[in-house]
Amino acid sequence: MTISISELKTRCVEIIRDLERDGEAVEIVRDGEIVARLLPATPVRATETKPWERLLGTGVLLATPEESVLEDREFEALR
Repeated sequence: MTISISELKTRCVEIIRDLERDGEAVEIVRDGEIVARLLPATPVRATETKPWERLLGTGVLLATPEESVLEDREFEALR
């Protein structure tokens, strides 16, 4: 479905309900050019791993835990 911005403003709730029901993308145009596209939401599975959880265990510690990443002169610059 392709609609103008003014039509979207007028029929927003109806258009979103149609999108939910039919699953058809809605292209929004201004002066004949597509400026946005509404897509149906992708269902999120409760068991799906979060992006930050996938990073767990992939980092490498390059210093000891008590070692500072700042040099002593950098501490002086902050005073």
